[in-house]
Amino acid sequence: MAAAAELTLLEKSLGLSKGNKYSAQGERQIPVLQTNNGPSLTGLTTIAAHLVKQANKEYLLGSTAEEKAVVQQWLEYRVTRVDGHSSKDDIHTVLKDLNSYLEDKVYLTGYNFTLADILLYYGLHRFIVSIQIVTGSFSAVFRMPFFHLS
Repeated sequence: MAAAAELTLLEKSLGLSKGNKYSAQGERQIPVLQTNNGPSLTGLTTIAAHLVKQANKEYLLGSTAEEKAVVQQWLEYRVTRVDGHSSKDDIHTVLKDLNSYLEDKVYLTGYNFTLADILLYYGLHRFIVSIQIVTGSFSAVFRMPFFHLS
């Protein structure tokens, strides 16, 4: 899913009215949002955090200092580890790491749903769907179930 489509879905899930126009820059198609009140914003996580604040749902960015840091950590993970990686081995490593991490958690920060959960879902969705379409089964490709990713 392209970043502009993800940001449009995020707007909808946050209850924001449509109207933002996104463009992309560079070879990696980094999303750009031109704001009405200032400079343009660049980058998926920067724009997503801006949208969360616009919707007055800042709790999605974390409640405590530690939770905010964990949200930032997973937003960075999304951009550095998930985006741009499409080999079978890369996907397997990401899913294995996430499965292990989520073993004793409900959400990425523990028990609170955050922007990190939303953007990681959007980023991983294309891999999960493509695995299921190609093989008819998610775990058949990797010969191990990822119980904590459902």
